[in-house]
Amino acid sequence: MPEEPENPDVRPEWAPLTVDLDRPSAARVWDYYLGGSHNFQVDRALARQVMERMPEAPLIARATRAFLHRAMRFLTDQGIDQFIDVGSGIPTVAPVHEVAREARPGTRVVYADNDPVAVTHSRALLSGDSETLVLEADLRRPDELFGPDGAGGHLDFTRPVAVLLIAVLHFIPDSDDPAAILANIRARLAPGSYLVIVHGSVSAEVHQETADLYRRTPNPLTLRPYDEILHFFDGFDLVPPGLVPPTSWRPELSPPGTQLAIHSPGFAGVGRLR
Repeated sequence: MPEEPENPDVRPEWAPLTVDLDRPSAARVWDYYLGGSHNFQVDRALARQVMERMPEAPLIARATRAFLHRAMRFLTDQGIDQFIDVGSGIPTVAPVHEVAREARPGTRVVYADNDPVAVTHSRALLSGDSETLVLEADLRRPDELFGPDGAGGHLDFTRPVAVLLIAVLHFIPDSDDPAAILANIRARLAPGSYLVIVHGSVSAEVHQETADLYRRTPNPLTLRPYDEILHFFDGFDLVPPGLVPPTSWRPELSPPGTQLAIHSPGFAGVGRLR
């Protein structure tokens, strides 16, 4: 884990004045788990409370990121050169655009998040990159996210696009009808587009305690069973091996010696639009 800053109560230059330093954010907790430095004392405090109940939380985050990298290698091999990463957080630890461009230079990427800190810092990091776009947007408003003033102005939706929903759908409550949101997104995509999902699942009591902790953030967790997560892929053909724990999805695509031996309390999959 990164070291604590010397003056944790001093607002960093990259943090907008509108951001509440006293309320934790799921995006910044995730950044902390991945070894990033763009998080606040309140985020680290929540992360440590989660780790008291679930010590493997940072390993789960890294296993999720490793799955994303394997999925990216698969997608670029299929010719995909347009990505929209929703709930992207802060793209500082092997981000999507860097991984994609190793295989396909010129790949266009949209990063979207509803955390203003993530958006502000992402824009600063990528200010000289004309092939990326950073949006402050919410998955629950797909008309804004995918419209001409959003991703539609940067990506060509008449061609295949990969939509990445990595550890984001479990922050969408049932009351917001995530299945309808995905149906809206699916209707905008060209055949041959891909949907990539990682979703936390119902499991042991300790993970429910973790969900209870996240209710202190603007991003409460909704853990779902396998069948509900599978339903999110309606209209897509799942790529083998299907919907599986993240570490079980094509581990052979990981560089030798990098595969993490950790059980993730959730499922991951990649689907191709028919």
